[in-house]
Amino acid sequence: MTLTAAKRVITGWAMYDWANSVYNLVITTTFFPIYFTKATFHHFKSDTVPFLGMHLKSTSLYSYALAAAYLVIALLYPALTSIADTRGNKKSFMQFFCYMGAIGCSALFLFDGSNLGLGVFCFMLASMGYVGSLVFYNAYLPEIAAPEDQDRVSAKGFAFGYIGSVLMQLIGFGLVLLIKDNPFFSLRLNFLLVGIWWAAFAQFTFAVLPKTPRQPAARKNVFKAGFTEVKKVYAEIKKMAVLKRYLRAFFFYSIGVQTFMSAATLFGSDVLKLDDTKLIVTIVLIQLVAIVGATWMSRLSQKFGNIRVLMGVIAFWVLLCISAYLTAGQAEHLAPFHEKIAELQLQKDDLLAKKGQMTSTAFELADANVEGELSRWQHDLAPHQEPIEYSFYLLALGTGLVMGGIQSLSRSTYSKLMPETKDTASYFSYYDLSEKIAIVVGMFTFGFVGQITGNLKNSIIFLIIFFIIGLIWLYSAQARQQQESAPAI
Repeated sequence: MTLTAAKRVITGWAMYDWANSVYNLVITTTFFPIYFTKATFHHFKSDTVPFLGMHLKSTSLYSYALAAAYLVIALLYPALTSIADTRGNKKSFMQFFCYMGAIGCSALFLFDGSNLGLGVFCFMLASMGYVGSLVFYNAYLPEIAAPEDQDRVSAKGFAFGYIGSVLMQLIGFGLVLLIKDNPFFSLRLNFLLVGIWWAAFAQFTFAVLPKTPRQPAARKNVFKAGFTEVKKVYAEIKKMAVLKRYLRAFFFYSIGVQTFMSAATLFGSDVLKLDDTKLIVTIVLIQLVAIVGATWMSRLSQKFGNIRVLMGVIAFWVLLCISAYLTAGQAEHLAPFHEKIAELQLQKDDLLAKKGQMTSTAFELADANVEGELSRWQHDLAPHQEPIEYSFYLLALGTGLVMGGIQSLSRSTYSKLMPETKDTASYFSYYDLSEKIAIVVGMFTFGFVGQITGNLKNSIIFLIIFFIIGLIWLYSAQARQQQESAPAI
């Protein structure tokens, strides 16, 4: 029987959430999507970039890179979980992925838009490090906490991660405001700091996590053992009508949820052309609203049942997607303004580059002309752009309300539908694998549709379809549950 470890071990374990959650919020959610599109546009003078012999929209390339990173992890996931369950060196593997991710983040400091291969590689490295290390981090929970304490310990890790990531984001936002004359440098400095933060605070975790005993099955081929376990769980779930339907629903609506959250900053920056500072502030506010949303959703589930609440939440996600699509449609009419402003800003950059070759009078005259025209276009755009900004803020508020709660409620619903078994780790590994594959499908679809149609707005249509399919399967799960006269959850 597992006994809950000493307080210092529990706190040390939770500190890894503090350490690595900064990647998810600061890199993938906020700063890097903004920097990636702006830096590549600055270098290539276009939102289409050359990569591996192809010409891709920068937003699509970003989506493909994240999808590819999760695909690698999804393929390795069964083997990684097998290692976590049977080998005594899970701390070593956790350290490996931790340092991989931290190095990937810090190395993004060297990415300036011209070295596209380096940027994509380091971003994928950071993403794989983040997801890979969590496999072993989560595997420690049942070893350091008794079953009755696991929810409390897990919540402590979540709280540490939330506080740490918001704190780092505020530091990053401060750097952006302080170094206004060189915004690219301030963003790159954030990437360096995230890597240092991740590796440094992880030391508190590695110092206290216990060594785990090697299991008798450790000599098995981990790849074969891992995929055999996935196949076994899949065969068992196929016989459970309600759980089978619920997992199908989870897979499809997770495509929508994970893609919507991962691509929100790209959408705001590329489609709606929102100011970077306003985007960053909005993302911070979403995190604060998410706490309220998670609490609110938990109370609703106690009153109406998990599946009913999930159905209502998915319907709300569909409304969010429709609103985002309509807002993007409004933004399309402003394209001539944004194109002209981008052209004038490029002219201003070119002038600065040629400043040393011009007389002082000639430079000042040319700069004044460009600046004057730029100000006029920005002034004319402002009254048309404001309604779009307010629409985005409302979308962000709605996203925050359902963002955190849907993930925790989905997991607890799965836990309630699971059969009574001692092999809970295998079932949850299968659940996590489904979510990883959903992210791959979602981000690839988002990037591919944006690439072939030339507008990320059209990708939202496919997210709506995924949500509706998920909603249908949820309804089917509820109907089957009622047919079996099982207690509603």
